[in-house]
Amino acid sequence: MTPANAQTYLDEYFAPWVRALDLTFTDLGTGTATATMPITPDLTRMGDILSGQALAAMADTIMAFACFAHYGALKPVATTNLDTVFLRPGVGTHIRCEAEVVRAGKQLLFTKATMFAEPSGKPVATATATFYLA
Repeated sequence: MTPANAQTYLDEYFAPWVRALDLTFTDLGTGTATATMPITPDLTRMGDILSGQALAAMADTIMAFACFAHYGALKPVATTNLDTVFLRPGVGTHIRCEAEVVRAGKQLLFTKATMFAEPSGKPVATATATFYLA
């Protein structure tokens, strides 16, 4: 799976509000996915801080793509658990999310992600999720 494939899958199969995050895939490996999201006025709250909802949605989406990358193809997965920990305000020009499959069982995939503010490179949030392979 390539970043171009991932971008096509995002555009074709994900909800309009997820596409509105303007995610851009930069790297996909075996069970890993990295993408960026611009920090725009539509995604910030008072104080020009990126909203937690946008960070959680980004993490969930990029971890799902790490699952796809694990299989090398688009597979139907459903989030069964999502835990997001916010470390510091999301400020800067964009957020970079690095996600990976930690363990893949027969029906469940366990993932984790770290989101970094750019250009500072400081982590702003971490997330873990469990996905059910439908």
